[in-house]
Amino acid sequence: MKFIVKKASNGQFRFNMVASNGQTVATSETYTRKSSALETIESIRKNAPGATVDDQTAG
Repeated sequence: MKFIVKKASNGQFRFNMVASNGQTVATSETYTRKSSALETIESIRKNAPGATVDDQTAG
């Protein structure tokens, strides 16, 4: 798994989380500062390993 940071034509930044097979599994919101995108990546890397799934589709 890796993160790819990109700069959009409007000057804002976003990142994709890409699986080892090359598939994009998540795309971030846009950020006005690259440092904000990088801080979010670090937060995900640090805080999400034990994340749970809240499936709210069941009714």
